[in-house]
Amino acid sequence: MQDLAVTEHAHSHDHVAPATDPEQPMSTQVAPSPALAPDHPVAVGTPLLTLEGVGAGYDETLALRDVTFTANAGDRIAVLGPNGGGKTTLFRVVLGELAARTGRATVEGDVAIVPQTERSRLDFPVSALDVVLMGTIAGRPWWRSAGRRDREAARDALAAVGLGDRVDATFGELSGGQRQRVLVARALVRRARVLLLDEPYRGLDATSARRLDDLITALAAEGRTLLIATHDVAQARAWDRVLCLNGRQVAYGPPDTALTAETLAGTYGGDLVRVAESGELAVVAEHHCG
Repeated sequence: MQDLAVTEHAHSHDHVAPATDPEQPMSTQVAPSPALAPDHPVAVGTPLLTLEGVGAGYDETLALRDVTFTANAGDRIAVLGPNGGGKTTLFRVVLGELAARTGRATVEGDVAIVPQTERSRLDFPVSALDVVLMGTIAGRPWWRSAGRRDREAARDALAAVGLGDRVDATFGELSGGQRQRVLVARALVRRARVLLLDEPYRGLDATSARRLDDLITALAAEGRTLLIATHDVAQARAWDRVLCLNGRQVAYGPPDTALTAETLAGTYGGDLVRVAESGELAVVAEHHCG
């Protein structure tokens, strides 16, 4: 068990499909490998992440406050909120990078983050395998290079996300969807139980998005907990639970009860509009994880 916080004063989808990012045919089925499963697997439904009254921030300012929820093994949780609403702060607390000023956050097992591909450097001449191997650094001394076991795990991880035939491909030359799956593979080699995905669907075409859907579902079925930062209200309705943030916790629960008009107004305020044809509420502009 990893205790990350302290007491007071002491982290069907409707996707836009860009025409510029076609996926190449995938030769390997998207399905996690048992060899990459977390050590000491737990049953689906077991609490893996618990936050109790968590508040956190930078300098003397709290960017996020009053966050209380439990995430279980197998949960796919959409994290909704505007830019600056606290999504990044939440992720940093869960990762252990930022101490909570109030309350307590407890994580069972390791945590890994899958960043946005848009924030990745694409000009380094590294292969997909090299990127995945970066996930093995935490498990070995800094002076020791990746060994055979690390390389086998990295290859297994790439195969698990359907990229077993792209091991030697240069990361920057892969499509956006393929790069996103490489970053998921990097998290898988850490055998993390809790995965934090920072707007993973941003810029993906429809085919890539469906493959990512399948992968997220498979990882949840393995007993992992996935927190998926997003600005897409329609997408959030497809997950098991929704966490709404706007400097504080606005709501948490199943989509049917959490995504009310009142909750969305409290989360997005003036950025919310009603789509004429469907009558559904949507966010005016895209929001980066903040």
